[in-house]
Amino acid sequence: IRYFCLSRGLGDVYKRQIIMFMKKIALLLLLVPFFVFSQDDLLNELDNNSEVDNKVTSVFKALKVVNFESTKLVNKKDLYLIIAHRFGSVKNGIDDFFGLDQAVTQIKFIYGLTEWLNLGAARSSNQKKYGLQAKYRLKYQETDGFPVTIVGYNLITANTALKDDIYPNIEFQDRLTYTSQLLISRKFNDNLSLLLAPTYIHENLATRSYVLQEDGSTKTYDEDNDQFAIGVGGRYKISKRVSINIDYGIHLNRNSNSVYNNPLSIGVDIDTGGHVFQMNFTNAQAMFTEGFITQGQGDWSDGDFFFGFNLIRVF
Repeated sequence: IRYFCLSRGLGDVYKRQIIMFMKKIALLLLLVPFFVFSQDDLLNELDNNSEVDNKVTSVFKALKVVNFESTKLVNKKDLYLIIAHRFGSVKNGIDDFFGLDQAVTQIKFIYGLTEWLNLGAARSSNQKKYGLQAKYRLKYQETDGFPVTIVGYNLITANTALKDDIYPNIEFQDRLTYTSQLLISRKFNDNLSLLLAPTYIHENLATRSYVLQEDGSTKTYDEDNDQFAIGVGGRYKISKRVSINIDYGIHLNRNSNSVYNNPLSIGVDIDTGGHVFQMNFTNAQAMFTEGFITQGQGDWSDGDFFFGFNLIRVF
């Protein structure tokens, strides 16, 4: 530096400024490795202290498999509006436009109270039923740990269509039905998820079957007030945004004289990016859980089934 200054005739003031500048450059070059290694150490420390999240998510993309509840929950503070339609049986063909004239509708609101708890309320035109529900996550499936996701589901419904002239002594509590389910699912890979749903239903006024006798008279058979069922279902992705879904309910103590059948449902889920649009075919027109399990009135073997779909809006 001194040679540089002397060769150009620079004075002492310039000489000192150049020397100070070069010292700063040298100091900066010495500190660069320190900053680089310090940043790496900080990132490594953050990685080491961060919790490894091995929860398995997106087991199902929709709140229902088809009819049965899935283990998916609404996100915290999200509000879902679900408008579900089930048309009449396609069996009658063009007479009622393949069931279009006999459609029933359910309107449901579901709110994510917490990350693990959903609360909901619904009203269905089928039997003019009102329902309140709670759905809550008990355990996540883990990639290297717990093998399944477990969710609890409870529903209470009130059948307001029951007539006083048919049931002259009916009271409000007679209209109530209680449903409890344990929803157990496993995601086997990106394409396949399966569900098992042990179900308990208590009807204060049990489901009644009316059976026509040979002499033209009608005989009635009542179910037990306590009924048990097992739901099985699954989802298989056939493309990035489309899956085929199926579920089936096995009623374990149905009356042998019952006119109702176990519910079998087949559906298609279409992921639009913002939500999932569902179309389905089922032999049970009711949409509340106890309704389609205990009163599946259609018979697939006779071509007696119903077309339906769910429209979902998230707020």
